[in-house]
Amino acid sequence: MLGKIQEIIDNSVIIKLGIDINQQPNLINIHVVFEDGTDRKVVAEIVNTNQTTMTANIVGEIRNDRFIPGSTSKPSFKSTIRIIKTEELELIYGKQQLQFGYTNFGISNVYQGYKINVDINEFFSSHFSIIGNTGSGKSSGVASILQKLYTSTERVPLNSSIFFFDAYGEYTNAFSKLHEINPKLNYKTYTTNIIDPETEILRIPVWLLDVDDLALLLDATSPTQLPIIEKALKLVPILTGNSDNVIRRKNDIIARALQDILLSGSESTKIRDQVVGVLTKFNTPTLNLETQIVQPGYTRTLKQCLYIDKTGKIQEMELVVEFIRTYILEENLEIQESELNHFYNLNDLELAMDFSLISEGILKSNKVFDTANIMSVRLHTLATGDNKEYFTYPDYVTRDEYINRLIATNTGKAQIINFNINYVDDRVAKVMTKILSRMLFIKASETKPRGSHAYHIIIEEAHRYVQHDIDIELIGYNIFERISKEGRKYGVFLALITQRPSELSDTCISQCANFIILRTVHPVDLKYIKEMIPNISEEVVLQLKNLKPGNCIAFGQAFKVPTVMYLELPNPAPLSNNVDIKSVWYQEENTNQVVEQAPAVSEVSMIMQQTAQAGFMQPQQAAPNVNNQMQSVNNTSI
Repeated sequence: MLGKIQEIIDNSVIIKLGIDINQQPNLINIHVVFEDGTDRKVVAEIVNTNQTTMTANIVGEIRNDRFIPGSTSKPSFKSTIRIIKTEELELIYGKQQLQFGYTNFGISNVYQGYKINVDINEFFSSHFSIIGNTGSGKSSGVASILQKLYTSTERVPLNSSIFFFDAYGEYTNAFSKLHEINPKLNYKTYTTNIIDPETEILRIPVWLLDVDDLALLLDATSPTQLPIIEKALKLVPILTGNSDNVIRRKNDIIARALQDILLSGSESTKIRDQVVGVLTKFNTPTLNLETQIVQPGYTRTLKQCLYIDKTGKIQEMELVVEFIRTYILEENLEIQESELNHFYNLNDLELAMDFSLISEGILKSNKVFDTANIMSVRLHTLATGDNKEYFTYPDYVTRDEYINRLIATNTGKAQIINFNINYVDDRVAKVMTKILSRMLFIKASETKPRGSHAYHIIIEEAHRYVQHDIDIELIGYNIFERISKEGRKYGVFLALITQRPSELSDTCISQCANFIILRTVHPVDLKYIKEMIPNISEEVVLQLKNLKPGNCIAFGQAFKVPTVMYLELPNPAPLSNNVDIKSVWYQEENTNQVVEQAPAVSEVSMIMQQTAQAGFMQPQQAAPNVNNQMQSVNNTSI
């Protein structure tokens, strides 16, 4: 045996060595078993050693052929101590033969050649987070995990729906050939590149946006602005129609605004200018500046009746007021559903917003003007700028039909749907991500029976989008936080991929049940990981700073103990490239033609090279020699 227990301090067991440590292979992170003749075996992980003693931290116990994680049980001093056996190791890390319901993540860095196979239910039925600095192999790791999910077994998850928000447009290369590997698998991508689109442009029907969506899209800053948005949404199906009832309703809105102006008590010139301004922008065939006012003996236009006399008064003020009042409806006018137009665009919404603003008294209240006009300006900018393309849709669809179209391909359902949001600024990208995520959440929450469909939302560079914004103060909730707290019961799951976990929403990351952490060196992030992620030890945090590219520490409900492993390289790899500075700086000049851009060095290639230099296994080198590794220790330990 290895030795005898010298001391037990909290979760650590100090072992006085009974072997020559100089004759042993590296034992750090190897598991040992304490046996005392009962049916209980305490399992611990070796964390450090010297010439005479060894320290092992308790990670759980084996009882009735089951591994129970935790450190509540302590070994007795009479225990014999030995290296863990292969059959016991399988109780912790899973069987080597890939079974139905499991997928391979990587290869153990501790037990050479040992495959880390993960229960799909334990990992994908909860929110998870993948964390790592730039160059740590994060993108390659994500691609590797998903590729294996779809290609490692004959039975593939055809009904899965993974919506990938791709911050840099780098994952299409990794997933675009899934259909060639298995004709039942499909990958679909959308782009935000409207100048030179290689694929279909991501478009969101504007009529599917509700008050909350528009509040975020228009950068509303106060809940007092929401009623104006709500009124605009109620008006737009009416105002885009052209029936007699619709025109009467428009006239009622215009007339009420004009009446407020005419009776405001302001100077006559101001009243006239405001009336002219309203009727120039808002008018109908029956109510406009050229509408005729008929009086006995003469007929004049409304514009002519606004004439100001020598005394500075509108001479026909009383006449104009009475005429305008004839357009005000005394009772609520019912408009039939057939008269409403639900297929509208941003310009229609802008018109409805303007109508809602004048009905709120924007012209007679500086406070209302300051609060509401900024939204009108932003909506006008959206309706006339390049971003309007993302909210222009060719035909009318419901929300469910829209989501079904997102998933559908010519050859069947897509399992991975990629949204390349690289070509819009962070604000618009964040709002689009929230809008689409909220649609999926609403659809899932309304699906019967509950949980019969699952939607996974993977967000690359999540620290840019999943933040503690003003959403809660503005609309009462943050959609990502709502999904993180309520999504599991409806089948909506978040996957947060980030290099700055400290910038993420605390609520979202605290709801993650599984974590895969690659090299992380920023002290703020390390402190955040230690404080926010449950059941993480100081030893694990210290290891995070020194992990080589492609190596990670995984823990959570899918991993019975913190697991150090190598994420195998994906094939093909994502286009997460770094610039090859040597090629850029030292290529020969050619004065007769433009120098072509130097090729980029693949991050994956760098990972392969650095990993090989560090002595870690490459996938093709991995061999199932765990027995030999542990046998060599046991032979010299007895």
